[in-house]
Amino acid sequence: MASASPADVKFEIGHVLFIDIVGYSKLMINEQSAQIQKLREIVRATEQFRTAEAEGKLLRLPTGDGGALVFRTTAEAPMLCALEISKALKSHPEIKVRMGIHSGPVNAVTDLNEQANVAGAGINIAQRVMDCGDAGHILLSRHVAEDLEHYPTWRAYLHPLGEVEIKHGDRVSVVNFYKDEHGNPEVPRKFESSVTTTRAITRDESSGLCLRRWVTGVLIGAAVVFGALLFLKHHRQSSASAVSGSQTTALPAPEKSIAVLPFENLSRDPDNAYFADGIQDEILTRLSKVAALKVISRTSTQKYKSAPNNLREIGQQLGVANLLEGSVQKAGNAVHINVQLIKAATDAHLWAESYDRELQNIFGVEGEVAGRIADALDAKLSGAEEKALAVRPTSNVAAYDAYLHGRSIEATRFDIPGEQQVASDYARAVQLDSTFALAWARLAIVRSFLYFNTIDRQTNSAAIIKEAVDRAMALQPELGEAWLAQGVYRYQVAHDYPGALQAYAEAGKRLPNSADVFGNMAFVERRMGRWDEAASHFRQAISLDPRNLQLLIYTGETLGYLRNFAEAEDFVDRALQIAPDAVRALVAKIALFQAEGRLDEASKLAARIIAPNEGPLEISTKAFQLLYERRFDAAIAQLQSTTTPSRPGEPLGPWKQAYLPLLGYCQQLAGKNANARATFSLAIHAIKPSPTASVPVDQDLLPCALALSYAGLGEKEKALVEARNAVADYQDDSINKPLAETVLAQVEAQVGDVDSAIAALPHLLEVPAGLTPGLLRLDPYWDPLRKDPRFQKLVEQPPSQYSK
Repeated sequence: MASASPADVKFEIGHVLFIDIVGYSKLMINEQSAQIQKLREIVRATEQFRTAEAEGKLLRLPTGDGGALVFRTTAEAPMLCALEISKALKSHPEIKVRMGIHSGPVNAVTDLNEQANVAGAGINIAQRVMDCGDAGHILLSRHVAEDLEHYPTWRAYLHPLGEVEIKHGDRVSVVNFYKDEHGNPEVPRKFESSVTTTRAITRDESSGLCLRRWVTGVLIGAAVVFGALLFLKHHRQSSASAVSGSQTTALPAPEKSIAVLPFENLSRDPDNAYFADGIQDEILTRLSKVAALKVISRTSTQKYKSAPNNLREIGQQLGVANLLEGSVQKAGNAVHINVQLIKAATDAHLWAESYDRELQNIFGVEGEVAGRIADALDAKLSGAEEKALAVRPTSNVAAYDAYLHGRSIEATRFDIPGEQQVASDYARAVQLDSTFALAWARLAIVRSFLYFNTIDRQTNSAAIIKEAVDRAMALQPELGEAWLAQGVYRYQVAHDYPGALQAYAEAGKRLPNSADVFGNMAFVERRMGRWDEAASHFRQAISLDPRNLQLLIYTGETLGYLRNFAEAEDFVDRALQIAPDAVRALVAKIALFQAEGRLDEASKLAARIIAPNEGPLEISTKAFQLLYERRFDAAIAQLQSTTTPSRPGEPLGPWKQAYLPLLGYCQQLAGKNANARATFSLAIHAIKPSPTASVPVDQDLLPCALALSYAGLGEKEKALVEARNAVADYQDDSINKPLAETVLAQVEAQVGDVDSAIAALPHLLEVPAGLTPGLLRLDPYWDPLRKDPRFQKLVEQPPSQYSK
């Protein structure tokens, strides 16, 4: 074949569907021929194939056992085609197919015979994603899943699997699609042994739901605390906890301390696993109401086996003297529950019991078990605690089943579709029993999270959430979960920080072992500038949830905000001991190194999060590292893909808008002034499409991004007005206000108001969540000030610990 000239190579973004027949090499020759011929007929008959081919927007790459289709239309095209293929294959069960989807760079090389060869990273990653699957799997790269997640049609059927190692030490993050009869809901075999301990996406830092949720901060603009403006938005990354790391440090174990290990599902139907999960979680919840006990949160126990053989080690890791094991068997209308309380240090059985109940009589069993455990551990119950344990949440079997299903998903799924399913389950529970206070409370909590992340705010509106909170409080005023829901609503929806703290305090009286309560209080206290109280409450939360990565990381981040870098690194290192490849923990440590000016060490850590399939967290982290290293062209390449609309004419989402000022600034520093002006103009139009349009004042920090964009265009007055407005907008937020003040100083530096910019720096170097001398040294945004002796003096200061 003749080689192609450079002019014949066409580079573009392609939406790739890779397909192959599982077990193809083991088939007889005639079987291979028949199956590949039938598969090709099925593929060619799909509407997506015919339409794209007729429009000249389809490239094909045949292989011996399948092939790749490259759609030059939308990211939905390969997904729709995969569903058509899956439907057709129902008539051909002998053909076992797996499929992988990715959007990425594709090279179409045309030879002298007008035949197209297709290659490029888009093809390679699609094949590697497919290679992760077994028969029936439809797997997507995280990049594609994040695009599809914006559409309700797909959102509920995307199930993150996490990262897995592929070729040459690279890693790819994969999402499983299944819906009804399409796809394969089983975890691929490759993930059973190779998946990292980090998985799925997150709850926001401010989310009052459960602190196990894995949180990401997308770095935006060029205003930086530890390397960036914190964009607290949901994003696929990882669960809050893992147990396969190397941490073996023995924690203190009070005599009256307990952890509830995952219950084993003994039901013949594996679909009943949710019932065992829900029963375990409800027993733990009841135990957490007993003040005389120390009860470890489920986040830190959920990855252990149901009946492990290393009880002493687990007790040391969790800091408990006792462990509860159990099993649940559900068959028809009958339920059999076994529980046993074990002394972790000696493996001695302290108490055991079996419960045989019909479903209609299952409602009080968790309270009975919790009461017997308290007796066995000689934990004295107050009158209020006895009453709390005895309360039956509902008498409606179907409502309770829906509730337990939601609880199970809430504990095991860490993605937006999972949260939506949880909300759906709780909504069904209260629909079946309008007096189910606990379900109303849980519904309010999960909907507050979805509201905060701007997910379907018609269904998850402020009014609907408040109604759920009010229902729970009216039905059971002493219910700890109702007060927790009140706090979450006041914080995330109403932005009433004092009111949220009051509600959390009331919740804590009724839920003395809730890491959620202590952690949520800490998040609010940070916003209110009550830093010492926040650090104290984070530590209390960790004592109840010692293997929760999110808690460890946010404690480290809080201490970093206070410039207590040594202790901050200790907490982040504890997270990395548990999960050495946890991206969020690596990012947190990179941010600490950058704040201290330790750029080389930050660079080594950044190299560990390179993956072929990157999301906002990875992209932003590496982009800021490249900015600080003054590798501007590399930073531009890192940012450009994520600031491109998923499809022509589609509006940019908030986090993509937030990247634009940084991209424009890097282009400006690289001497690409025309490109920079176009990028800044695009940012302004996207953030504020008309002079009268309002800019949301939320965790996206778009008011700051708007100010930086005007500064990039040299529009001094507009930039200063927007920057000052942003400071006022975040006046009552002790984390975001210093970020806005930093942006104001950077805008002043960029537009030539050197005296004002330098005058702002001493305050920013002192206030928590402000700047550090290390960041002043690294960040090119401060270059206009570098020759000023006043600035040089500030840069030379040691990064001392914050003191009142």
